[in-house]
Amino acid sequence: MNIQWYPGHMTKTRRQIEADLKLVDVVVEIIDARIPVSSRNPDIDAICAGKPRLIVLNRADQADPAQNKVWTARFRSQGCSVLETDAKTGRGISQFSAVIQGVLKDQIAKWREKGQVGRPVRAMVVGVPNVGKSTFINKVAKRKSAKASDRPGVTRGKQWVHVDQGLDLLDTPGILWPKFEDELTGMHLAFTGAVKDEIMDVETLGCHFMALLGERYPQALLDAYKLQELPLREEGENDVTWGYRLLQAAAAKRGMRVSGGGLDTERMARVLLDEYRGAKLGTFTLEAPEA
Repeated sequence: MNIQWYPGHMTKTRRQIEADLKLVDVVVEIIDARIPVSSRNPDIDAICAGKPRLIVLNRADQADPAQNKVWTARFRSQGCSVLETDAKTGRGISQFSAVIQGVLKDQIAKWREKGQVGRPVRAMVVGVPNVGKSTFINKVAKRKSAKASDRPGVTRGKQWVHVDQGLDLLDTPGILWPKFEDELTGMHLAFTGAVKDEIMDVETLGCHFMALLGERYPQALLDAYKLQELPLREEGENDVTWGYRLLQAAAAKRGMRVSGGGLDTERMARVLLDEYRGAKLGTFTLEAPEA
């Protein structure tokens, strides 16, 4: 699947972020702990070069805990400050202000030397669509200030959120990059809901995801869909063909049929993706650091 999604407002968002950088002291990059590579916009490094950076490994509760530790260590080895959070439950959020103060320790010391005591830290929050930026901001602010949704593309304009006397956050719309060079990147973003379902063939996407789970997390499929065993992958069988047979097995077990009695594999694909995004299938990390 060659998935590409770059609506016009993202070009405007990129220009807006570039213009607003001069207003902030630090960039907070929210990424999805389930896909730590695919959910990092490579353009952010170029756009935000020169600004201190904090990487927030969000949705950590939906990812493999062991892999969260691996990824946190990897980013820190690259010189990045890292915070693991789950914005929906609030886990890790209480540490945010202290971590930001640590990232800007030297800058805050310079402000004090100049007599700028009490100057608030201004942080820009960036990330790809549907990675949990607005939910994160609402948890930090302890009130519903930013519009949050489980669909990509809801935040369309910037907005400042005053947290307290020491911290102001700038919420920005989710931004992708013009072309995914790697087909797998587009699929991973689609699996997690960062790309609109309306622009793609959800049934084919479901086949790919079923094949991925069948290969890496077969027990999760057996448990979720009450299957005795998974259809074996035949020699040379591609992901779509095997994934389709897995969809059929799950649809049969759930009793999903169309008029006439055939299996409703499209509906099953949507249910599969919804259940994965809702953390009902288990805690999976789809990407591992390269050796």
